[in-house]
Amino acid sequence: MEKPLILVTNDDGITAPGIRNLVKFMNEIGEVIVVAPNSPQSGKGHAITIDSTLTFEEINLEGPQKDYSLSGTPVDCVKFALDKILTRRPDLVVSGINHGANSSINVIYSGTMSAAVEAGVEGLQAIGFSLLDFSWDADFSHAKEHIQNIVKKVLENPLPKGIVLNVNIPKLAEQEIKGVKVCRQANAKWEENFDERINPHGKKYFWLTGYFNNMDDGHDADETALADGYISIVPVKFDMTAHEHLLHLRTILE
Repeated sequence: MEKPLILVTNDDGITAPGIRNLVKFMNEIGEVIVVAPNSPQSGKGHAITIDSTLTFEEINLEGPQKDYSLSGTPVDCVKFALDKILTRRPDLVVSGINHGANSSINVIYSGTMSAAVEAGVEGLQAIGFSLLDFSWDADFSHAKEHIQNIVKKVLENPLPKGIVLNVNIPKLAEQEIKGVKVCRQANAKWEENFDERINPHGKKYFWLTGYFNNMDDGHDADETALADGYISIVPVKFDMTAHEHLLHLRTILE
């Protein structure tokens, strides 16, 4: 039987430890093609490159997979892979493993999740994986079994049309992770502050700072699951229409 074709991408760059671990995990499941940014693209969201050219190259990295480095965003990587690199449509697109959380409102800023969403727009099965550890030297090994189990289950049981998965993994040892919970996105946001500073030449500049404000302690929220030691899985829709409000708005606006 033909192995499933898995496209792997990320937003931390093609040499980031997170994606290199994800590639190793996926090599045990299927045929792997990697198309990822040649430099970090965190926080780029669903950005695409329209005002400059793109270049790519195949690079030699450890493993049986083929690795392609692209001078673009995570969404560019998915689009480019489908148009120029892959000889058949992938059975699954996985993005990550992101260094840091993409839970709650972070999903809309995340290049990792935007790559998965773009795959979903193209009608492909897609999952974004993130580990709640921003360290470049984070230990991804404890997430292996959980990630592989989720991938195998999605390959065996295709997701509903228009849905991709946002998977966040707590920073815990494997034996400390209590399990997996399918959740909703928590009601939380960043409270930003632009810190004003002066450079050595006396010119004013600003540095974005702030803190994460979780206003949601619901038992079914992703932030709660993560705090309780569970892997959170949020099904994400890319149809952003507020369908439940259409009828009301038609009565007052049409």
